[in-house]
Amino acid sequence: MGLMTNHSQSSLESLVAFLKASPTAWHAVENARKLLIEAGFKELEEKHSWELLPEEKYFTIRNGSSLIAFKVPKQPIQKTCILASHTDSPSLKLKPNAAFTKENMLMLGVEVYGSPLLNSWLNRDLGIAGRCIGLNQQNKLKATLVNIQDRPLTIPQLAIHLDRKVNDEGLILNKQEHLPALFGVNVKEEAFQQLLIEKTALHKLLAYDLFLYPLEEPRFLGIHQELLAAYRIDSLASVSAILESFLAQSKGSSEQELQMMVIWDNEEIGSSTAQAAGSPFLPHVLERIFLSLGLGREAYLKMLSESFCISIDLAHAIHPNHVEKTESRHRVYLKRGIAIKSHPSAYATNGLVAAKLIKLAEENDISIQHFISRSDMPSGTTIGPIQATLTGIPTVDIGIGQLSMHSARELMAAEDYLSLVQLLKAMI
Repeated sequence: MGLMTNHSQSSLESLVAFLKASPTAWHAVENARKLLIEAGFKELEEKHSWELLPEEKYFTIRNGSSLIAFKVPKQPIQKTCILASHTDSPSLKLKPNAAFTKENMLMLGVEVYGSPLLNSWLNRDLGIAGRCIGLNQQNKLKATLVNIQDRPLTIPQLAIHLDRKVNDEGLILNKQEHLPALFGVNVKEEAFQQLLIEKTALHKLLAYDLFLYPLEEPRFLGIHQELLAAYRIDSLASVSAILESFLAQSKGSSEQELQMMVIWDNEEIGSSTAQAAGSPFLPHVLERIFLSLGLGREAYLKMLSESFCISIDLAHAIHPNHVEKTESRHRVYLKRGIAIKSHPSAYATNGLVAAKLIKLAEENDISIQHFISRSDMPSGTTIGPIQATLTGIPTVDIGIGQLSMHSARELMAAEDYLSLVQLLKAMI
């Protein structure tokens, strides 16, 4: 990757470690939780009353898959700076009664979560990860994280001899019939539940939220190893950058600024859950902070208009084999910095918030690009406009360039990630 400082190398190593350890949203939040506790943050539970103190650091978790952390300023809060992203990725989720036999093979049925590139999941070694909920030895409900890597599955593709036109006419997959994963031969269906009980040490399994994920580890690619390939770059690269910048020493730019990091689950399926960006999770936390600090409703509403949110996801980089798919005057190039994402209905960005970010980037010698989709091509969306609608906080949507978005193996430039970390550290 050419000349690189020790700090840059450490930053990339932290990203790779986070990607490897976070196959699901629950694992990502648990890993974030550990880092926050190590940095002196105190965990709060939503079901308990909060007694917050100035100059203290806190976090709270909802559903085990969404997290909000914040630093209380010394003086009464006048504004809030929010760094936000999401913890989930497009994938294949196991159905509640996943195990079934077909001929003499044990299969696990899946449903499509979000919008993955389905063909990228074929012929891969797949693990199982997520959470299992059941009864412990004391007959109490317990949720346990699980990450099964030693019993790989696979979704075998039909041989070309039986699908002669696949290379000319494209692959067509029926989501119900063609995506179940092969888990064993001459094995009873009960073996799957027995495996989950073995891995979780639960007395009785009642339910689960489990996903398949590719077992291939992150790897640097390219002649100078300047590219990083991995699963869940979208949007764990953003989450990792937020964590690194948020855990760094605060710039202390304002003794009246509440600094927050927010990572929501379920962005890939529309954000309409109790723990997603469309939920009242963030407004509830903000309101509880103000109540605990003895600040009134008027102060809370004034704060919203003075605040700023950076919604951080990924952006489509120009594809070398499909240049025509990008808007010619708004192409995002790998290794050329951060993209400000604009679209009238897909993103929250407007000229005022874009200018604020551009000014910050210029002051810190960070390259900025602009992304907008072709006018004849629908644009993807993200958490930015959802939270902006809910809270009224001015929001800019940004991202670093990426290829193979929503694939089981995505691609980004390491240098762009370092630029993102630098920008977020400058923000807080």
